[in-house]
Amino acid sequence: MQSVIIGKNQAGQRLDKFLHKYLPNADTGFLYKMLRKKNITLNGKKAAGSEKLEEGDCVDVFFSQETFEKFTGRPVSVGRPALAGRPAMAGRQNPAGKRVSLTSEYEKSYRLLKGIQVLYEDDDFLFLNKPAGILTQKAKPQDYSLNEWMIGYLLQGNAGLAEELHTFRPSVCNRLDRNTSGIVLCGKSLAGLQFLSRHIRERSLRKFYHTICVGELREAARIQGYLCKDGKTNKVSVSGQGKKDDGRQDFPGKRMFRGQEHGRESARDYIETGYVPLGVKEGYTYLEVELITGKPHQIRAHLASMGHPLIGDFKYGEEKSNRRMKREFGLQHQLLHACRIVFPEIASGVGAILSRRTFTAPEPELFLDIKASLEL
Repeated sequence: MQSVIIGKNQAGQRLDKFLHKYLPNADTGFLYKMLRKKNITLNGKKAAGSEKLEEGDCVDVFFSQETFEKFTGRPVSVGRPALAGRPAMAGRQNPAGKRVSLTSEYEKSYRLLKGIQVLYEDDDFLFLNKPAGILTQKAKPQDYSLNEWMIGYLLQGNAGLAEELHTFRPSVCNRLDRNTSGIVLCGKSLAGLQFLSRHIRERSLRKFYHTICVGELREAARIQGYLCKDGKTNKVSVSGQGKKDDGRQDFPGKRMFRGQEHGRESARDYIETGYVPLGVKEGYTYLEVELITGKPHQIRAHLASMGHPLIGDFKYGEEKSNRRMKREFGLQHQLLHACRIVFPEIASGVGAILSRRTFTAPEPELFLDIKASLEL
């Protein structure tokens, strides 16, 4: 038998969802069969799987050691019940049969990725300043990303986290393009993840970016349109663009159109972007942009559709300007920096400490050098 005491990062989820993490090689039908036969119990009683777990609950798994290792994919140490959601597990086997530490990937990412800055940390949250050139999350299994770096950072001086990773993993909550720098919000606890995810989904966080674009923009504006993505080129286009002064959107979030390919209908997503010029000089504008909706490539495509592409943006930008920036500054990616996040009023509970707070990430050195050279 193996037992696990539910900790705060396992509490609040359904028992069946926890079991999928605890026994990742077991399918849903098998898990429900084990619950019916009382081979898996909750607090010593038969469970249906739909129960919401609470901190301090005890889940008992009445498997042989061989069966347990089969469904976890890792060896198990026989002994007293694990506490605080930390099952007594040592690692996993790779296809060659060699023992692989669960934490090795995170520790290697922490060693290899440089220049990441911690902006804020408490028991539930970790806010990071990501340099350009680093993925927020993996695109391929062999990638190293900020998400792995973040877990590697948390493992430093916290040996207990290594065992807890089998049933809960801290995670980034918002994504930036590889070559966009700036603030990334991470949840260290389940409550922290749920809080950030909810506020990002509800768009109650205000997100601001700094950039330099081609051309001169002298007045603040809020622009809107529809964005459509071409899956083959991973490029988006903007249509139906206009300006507005009265705040929120006044037409539907999606519109359907008849696509060229095979006559199938596709969706165009409503987008809204605000901007304020911070400096204008000889054909360039230093902008602060507010991402009101949040779609991939939104800022880059939206400004480009107005004739004001970001400097260094080889996907949506102006070739002549990009060649100059590459030649003079070595800039080979869009100059876009997530500079500031503003939290709404939060009365109580997890996240109350963030109420009405503003977090800023300093612009990278290359950004500062280009801005100074252009006298912006």
